[in-house]
Amino acid sequence: MRNLYYIAIEGPIGVGKTSLARLLAEHLSARLVLEEFEENPFLADFYNDPERFAFQTQLFFLLQRYQQQQDLRQVDMFHNLLVTDYMFVKDRLFASLNLNEKEINLYDTVANLLERNVIKPDLVIYLQADTDTLMKHIAKRGRSFERDMSYDYINALNQVYSEYFFPYQDTPLVIINTNNIDFVNNPKDLEEVINVIRQPVSGTKFFNPSSIS
Repeated sequence: MRNLYYIAIEGPIGVGKTSLARLLAEHLSARLVLEEFEENPFLADFYNDPERFAFQTQLFFLLQRYQQQQDLRQVDMFHNLLVTDYMFVKDRLFASLNLNEKEINLYDTVANLLERNVIKPDLVIYLQADTDTLMKHIAKRGRSFERDMSYDYINALNQVYSEYFFPYQDTPLVIINTNNIDFVNNPKDLEEVINVIRQPVSGTKFFNPSSIS
């Protein structure tokens, strides 16, 4: 993984970001940093009453992830490969979907100040899946606070991610369509994904397997 020190994995809820991050860290002997969503005290309230608790939820995530990103600055990035299951910008994507106009203006003011001190990844992996697949994954893992998550919300979030990454040029990007692969349970699928990631990337690279191995 020459000249690759920081890999960030992104994608909508249920697409397999954390699973792939764990597997990559294991196979590439990398340091693993996961988002700590369970620590957000507003998250369950948000899913029960999104309009009332959206701003508190997003602000907590923003500050929590900023602190985590600052901790990453202390890592010797040039001697240890680092894999994370999120990008700092993900909070903006969720905020754009969940906050009203006044809230998003205040959120952006805070986020713009914080982003100046955030390290950009050397490679971003964007995992794609259709909304039906995401809903199946969410139901299968059975998290209590995700139980009442609506199809419309996940579909809207999926669209936000697509719109963000379609023109993305900030870093090298690998887009992986996961509809027809199972890198968690199928070693051949995981091997294919790792091989794609190992290859040098300039600009955007697409990996679109046609069927499960």
